Formats: sequence, structure tokens, C-alpha cells
Amino acid sequence: MNYQTVNRASVAAMGLIVASVIFVVAVAAIKRGLPVPAIDADRAAERMKALHELRAAEENSLATPGWIDPARGMVRLPIETALQLTAQQWRNPAAARAELIAREEQACAPAPKAPEKTRQ
Repeated sequence: MNYQTVNRASVAAMGLIVASVIFVVAVAAIKRGLPVPAIDADRAAERMKALHELRAAEENSLATPGWIDPARGMVRLPIETALQLTAQQWRNPAAARAELIAREEQACAPAPKAPEKTRQ
């Protein structure tokens, strides 16, 4: 057996292992040292902002009264107020049922026709 051939092969193998370790350490150091922003970081920030605005608008619409359709007399009430009014109305079930049917008919009625524009 030729020790010189074996020695060269082991030196080449060790060199390959050392080069691989150096490469892995260099890649890890560069990856830790250079923070790379996410591909869609700005879009994610925009989406989060839009989500917060949407939730704020929803909270506002749940907590404050407002008109849904003034022509039909439809309003938006806070949940607590609506529950109190419902409990108060249903103390007399017959009258509450009749009013509920009347409101349903009014809500389902076709919208009033818009006035026609006159040409000048």
C-alpha cells in the first residue's frame, strides 16, 4: 500500500470538509447579519391597516345609531338599545306581532321612484 496516495486522498477529503464547513459558517453569518424583509412586507402592513380600519368602522356601526334607509324608516341601533326595545315591545305579544308584520311589509316594499329630471 502506498502511504503517499492514501495521504493525498485523506488531505483532499479533509480539505473538502474544511471548505464545506467554512462555506456553511459564512452563509450562516451573512444570513444572520443581513436582515432581509419579507417579500410582501409593505402589502402586509397595508392589509393590517385596512383590517384595523374595517374593525373600527364595524365597532362604530354596532355602537352608534344611524339611518340605513331613511325612505323606508329603517335605522341601525346599538345592540343593547335594540334588546331593550324588543323586550319592552313584546310585553304585549299581539301588538308586537302586528307591528313586526307592518314593519316587515314596509321594509320589503319597493323603493319610491326617483323624480324624473327635467331637461332645460
